[in-house]
Amino acid sequence: MSGYSELRKGRFSEPGQAYLVTFTTAERRPLFEQSDLANYACQTLTAARLWYRSRLLCWVLMPDHWHGVIELGSLDDLSTTIQRVKSNSARMIRLQYPDAGHVWEKGFHDRSLRSGPAVLAAARYIVANPLRAGLARSVGQYPWWDAVWL
Repeated sequence: MSGYSELRKGRFSEPGQAYLVTFTTAERRPLFEQSDLANYACQTLTAARLWYRSRLLCWVLMPDHWHGVIELGSLDDLSTTIQRVKSNSARMIRLQYPDAGHVWEKGFHDRSLRSGPAVLAAARYIVANPLRAGLARSVGQYPWWDAVWL
């Protein structure tokens, strides 16, 4: 069984549930090291038209991947939501930056979160990701993240 199939095994979408989601750039290329491309990618990934049913609670764009906490809307399922976000953002990125090539790797990783403390813990993990990677010395130094709690 392929790695992508293993990621789908046991996946269940529950409306109102929060999920920690991660997807990577194609071949884990550090595509978003370029600040202009990273800025544009953040705009496309957070566009209101992508989040009209589900809610993006927290996110960070790293050079080679994206993490987010998503609260699933009542009419969405997780796979459809992520497919919409990845395909639309990739299309917009390629239109603006044709040399970007293939943007996202196939598939994504998800983990269902218990409400309350688990969601906040996941958000803290996401926001601190650039610190652990050595990309910034404080959260405020890293420009490509956001959370609804601010």
